[in-house]
Amino acid sequence: MINKKIFASFVHWSSIILNSFRITRLKLSGVKIGKRTFVSKCAKIDIRRGNIVIGNDCYITHGSVILCHDAAARLMKKQFVSTTIIGNDVFIGVNAVILPGLIVGDHAIIAAGAVVTKNIENGAIVAGNPAKVIGQRHADTFVG
Repeated sequence: MINKKIFASFVHWSSIILNSFRITRLKLSGVKIGKRTFVSKCAKIDIRRGNIVIGNDCYITHGSVILCHDAAARLMKKQFVSTTIIGNDVFIGVNAVILPGLIVGDHAIIAAGAVVTKNIENGAIVAGNPAKVIGQRHADTFVG
């Protein structure tokens, strides 16, 4: 029988190794990603057009989407390609969507299922569709 502690350690380190491969692939695709940032294997990072910059110590969870272009603009005979910036120490919850061309400030928290349609201030906690500020993160909870 497998020791549970050894198995848990194996799963933990395997996850870290797989995340480093994913981060490397995203960086090779042109995404700028800071140190100690985790990107879930099921997160969608737009690498086709535009630019995405993600800071240090971020946690991007399952099913979240970060966009830097809007193909629907093509229907209006214009192309919307931009730079989307995620600050340092940002948490992006499950299935959250960040629309193109936005800036998410340092230490922000994006709740699960939120649709971010406007820039987010430093330390803001946002939720909903469209995302609205529901609180402010305190300095004692900042990473780094």
